[in-house]
Formats: sequence, structure tokens, C-alpha cells
Amino acid sequence: MSSNRGIAYMEPGVVEVQDIDYPTFELQDGPGVNPANVGRKLPHAAILKVVTTNICGSDQHMVRGRTTAPPNLILGHEITGEVVETGPDVEFIKIGDIVSVPFNISCGRCRNCKERKTGICLNVNPDRPGSAYGYVDMGGWVGGQAEYALVPYADWNLLRFPDKDQAMEKILDLTMLSDIFPTGYHGAVSAGVGVGSTVYIAGAGPVGLAAAASAQLLGAAAVIVGDLNQDRLAQARSFGCETVDVSLGDPRDQIEQILGVPEVDCGVDAVGFEARGHGAGSGTEAPATVLNSLMGITAAGGALGIPGLYVTGDPGGVDEAAQKGSLSLDLGTGWAKSLSFTTGQCPVMKYNRELMMAILHDRVQIAKAVNATPISLDEAPEAYREFDSGVARKYVIDPNGMLSSDRK
Repeated sequence: MSSNRGIAYMEPGVVEVQDIDYPTFELQDGPGVNPANVGRKLPHAAILKVVTTNICGSDQHMVRGRTTAPPNLILGHEITGEVVETGPDVEFIKIGDIVSVPFNISCGRCRNCKERKTGICLNVNPDRPGSAYGYVDMGGWVGGQAEYALVPYADWNLLRFPDKDQAMEKILDLTMLSDIFPTGYHGAVSAGVGVGSTVYIAGAGPVGLAAAASAQLLGAAAVIVGDLNQDRLAQARSFGCETVDVSLGDPRDQIEQILGVPEVDCGVDAVGFEARGHGAGSGTEAPATVLNSLMGITAAGGALGIPGLYVTGDPGGVDEAAQKGSLSLDLGTGWAKSLSFTTGQCPVMKYNRELMMAILHDRVQIAKAVNATPISLDEAPEAYREFDSGVARKYVIDPNGMLSSDRK
């Protein structure tokens, strides 16, 4: 049996590289594993040698101590890998395939999966609909920031790249298919972005930048990205976005300077529950700020896509309500303007094949848009610290040295 190493959350602000168990075709007990999932047989699974696995802002929420994640939880839900072993029930996925792993785990058998709602599969998490690798309250499936990872329901979940050599040439783009590219795209699609749209995206982190690139791919006439971080705003401008510095105040005035009117057709929240105030309040956490701002600046009859994460348990919330995920929303404005809202996990499988084709045929350069930066597994703890400081990078972990010749 091979050895394995992975990135574990230890306590707020601390992650470390640990020796961990090599995957088996049975879900073992461990940190965060739902007792009802312990011992679950997985003959339909595949074991992957991880080619790339990315640090996500959602991971950072846990590492900051803003969730109820337990110590020693193995992190990582953005996984691309090479199949090295398959269970006896796997029929179509073959050893040697290079594959993308949707971050949401789904069975392919339940009603929601059959309706392409794979973000809320009914059969993989005993606690609630929906699951993910290496994430708190998501059933306890082991994370993929590791040398080897296991994927259940492999024939259903895995997206196989058609040519191995081409995949490795474009791996920094293709690694984004596991989460942030489909998630950003979902935010743009659910906000109604189309040819000629004007769109405001709150947040210039990797998901916000992916949403911006997606809006361009969908034909938006003007893509405006707002943030407090100057480096991230500069990254948005690097591929043709307009930007708004929300430390100067509500986005409305700056949007009017760009468009001539103080509103947009479509709004995307790529910030989530750790949002900060605008203007004079930009140094203070105010979790409803982004949603309320978007309701104010989105045109009547428009829509909000909300890929930004909101949680039901936040120990660091600003007040008792926020600690339970209850926010003071200006819902009256949203109702009066007939705005629609789409929240929740992106159903990655709804989009990932089409986005793969866009990458393979050079229709989008998503790695460049999010500033993909390869690192080794041992460099990951420092990368978490840098990411938390707000650097304009998307860290791509190379746990098995398969990208070493492409290192920056």
C-alpha cells in the first residue's frame, strides 16, 4: 500500500502537512465523518493520484475558525487527478485517465441528481442535502489536498479529459473546473448575464474573477468588479474588467461614472458571509452589506447570483444572529424591484463539460484571469497564510511533482 500525505486544519490560523491513510474502498471514521457514513462500502469509487488540488476561499473560512470544523480535518475540494485504481463496480472510468472531480459529491441516482441538482444530492450526506470533500458538515468525505484521494460514484462524478497530453498542457486552466470556474459561471448564469448585459460582481477573489471571466464568455457588454483589495482589483483590470473600490463608498456612484446610470442588469455576490462594510465602514465586518448593496444597484426585474458562501454556524459572527446565519436583509427592496435570487452550491456537473471544451478550444484563459500559482504540498501552509492576507493569486497545489517543469 502506498503512503499518503495531506493538509490538515488544526486550529484557527494553523494548517499542517500530515501523514494520512491511503484511500480504501470503505469510508473510515475520522475527523468530521458523520457516524452514519462510517463503514460505508464504496465499490463504485476510484482512487486518484492527485495532479492538482487548489486552495479555495471556502477552505479559508474554515482555517480562519469561522466554521465548526474539527481539528485534523483533511482539507480540499478542488481536485484533478490520474486514476490509479478502481472499485469492482466501476465500468467506464479506466486506470490512467486524467479527470476533473466536481467538488460536490453526488450519487447520480436520487431525484435531485436526475434533475441536475448535484449540489443537493440526497444520498451522500446524512445531515442535509449536498456534500463536498474535506468540508465541515458535508458528510466527512476526506479532502483532496493530498497525494491520493478517493472519489465515490466514479463513473458518474468524474469528468474525463479526452487527451492526456493536451490536458497536462492546459492543466492550470483545467484544474479550475472542479469548482471556481463552474461556480463563477453559475453565478453569472443565475444572475441572467447574456449578450449585452451590464454586470456588477462583488468580490475580486478567485470566484469573483472567475465570474468576471464567465460574464465575458457569456457576452456581457460591461463587467464591473468591486473589492477593497487593490491588488485584486488590478488583477480584474488585467483582463478587461472595470473596477469599483468599495472602500470609497457604496458602488452606486462609481457604477454611474462607468455606465452613465447607477445600476446594472445583473448582480453577483462572490463575497459571502465575511463581507465588510463599504466606505467608512470598510474595516468592519457587516455580513449583509453585499446582498443589500446588490439589491440596491440591480435594475428592477433583474437577478442576483449568489455563489458566495453563507453558513448556518459561524463562531466568529458579529452577533448572535450572524452566528446562526441570520442576516438583516433589505428584502423589501428586493421584493419591490421583483428581483430573483439563486443561492447554494453550484451544480458543477451542469457546466463542467461545456467549460472544459471552452478551455480546450482556447475560448477562455481562466488560469490567467485568476492568476494561477503552482506550489508544492509542503508550501501549502505558507500559501494559506498568504491567501488570507489577500494576495491576488489562486494557489494550485502540485502534491506529486507532476507540474514541476511548469513552476513559476
